Amino acid sequence: MTKQPGRVPAAESHEAAADAASPSSRPLPAPGAAVLALLALGWLTAMLWSTREAINSAAAGVTAISLSAFALPGVISAALVCGSAVALAGGNLLARRYGDWATLRFAGAIGGGMLVGLAAALAINLTYFDTSTTNVIAGTTAAAAIIGGAVAGARSAPAVGAVVTAALGTLLFVVAFSRVRDPLFDLFGAGDSQQSLVDAAKWVSRTESLVAGLLAGLLAFGYLTWARRRAVRRDPDTPALRWPAYLLAGAGPGLLLLLAEVIIRIGGRSLLDLASALSEADAVAQTSLGSSRVDNAIWVLFVGALTALIAFGRTLGPATHTDDEPADGSDTVPDRVDPEDGEPDPAEAFDPAEAFDPDPAKADPAR
Repeated sequence: MTKQPGRVPAAESHEAAADAASPSSRPLPAPGAAVLALLALGWLTAMLWSTREAINSAAAGVTAISLSAFALPGVISAALVCGSAVALAGGNLLARRYGDWATLRFAGAIGGGMLVGLAAALAINLTYFDTSTTNVIAGTTAAAAIIGGAVAGARSAPAVGAVVTAALGTLLFVVAFSRVRDPLFDLFGAGDSQQSLVDAAKWVSRTESLVAGLLAGLLAFGYLTWARRRAVRRDPDTPALRWPAYLLAGAGPGLLLLLAEVIIRIGGRSLLDLASALSEADAVAQTSLGSSRVDNAIWVLFVGALTALIAFGRTLGPATHTDDEPADGSDTVPDRVDPEDGEPDPAEAFDPAEAFDPDPAKADPAR
């Protein structure tokens, strides 16, 4: 009995249904989510403490409003990453206990972000001086943590874990890079003129963004590779992650920085306006810092995505091509065409003895 085109045998359809319901088809968990949550909580605590010390410092020589505006981006970025990390750890616990239910996972992610946001806002209100900027910092920080939790509610947990890992590494690098800014200014030709200082500052900022993007892409690729190996050890039939996951993970830190900038300009708008109204120099500084943060986020986004994608491409082996036989079993190369009936075969009609007969009588009279 021949198979009809477009019909699938019953045995094959049952096997496909079994594969769809197999454990290997379920979403992969994010390994090390608890460690990431602890590191992110520690980083957020450090940012809140350093901001408090800077605002409460009597020897700073500037107002608390200006210092709060300068410190706000670091706090918002830390809260965004912390909310994602804690929500990711909570999502792993819920999935392990109740199974992979998308609605429950997203609700747990939002709850984890709200928990971090409320704790951060409470710490700010209790430890900071009661000024007009305290509520702005507290509210914006809580909003950033909740949004970060919502980001962690995505279905691809390993990709979110890679984004959190790369973002933490990028934030730590930015703080460490501040210690080598002065030598780089001298290296890029900063002199006494204002133009030389501006040019050197641009090159320093581009160097920082480029190295941060490279670091973000490598960290994202390393985390996804580690998650893949752990999943294969547990279940050899685990499907491999495709290139869009690596592309998204490498671009994730830059996307988080852009998202943090949106939160700053919306939630912290009143604080930025107060800082810009202090003087013309403060207004120019706030505008310049805002543009620099956006440029840095774009550089980290594209460089990180490209780095992760190139690293993933280097792990791919050469493509193997197999010649599939046609369905009807016929060869692709046509057989020798037989001569028509009544027509002699050229191979049989050709006689070498006659062609090269030395008898002159049989030769062609025209020659």
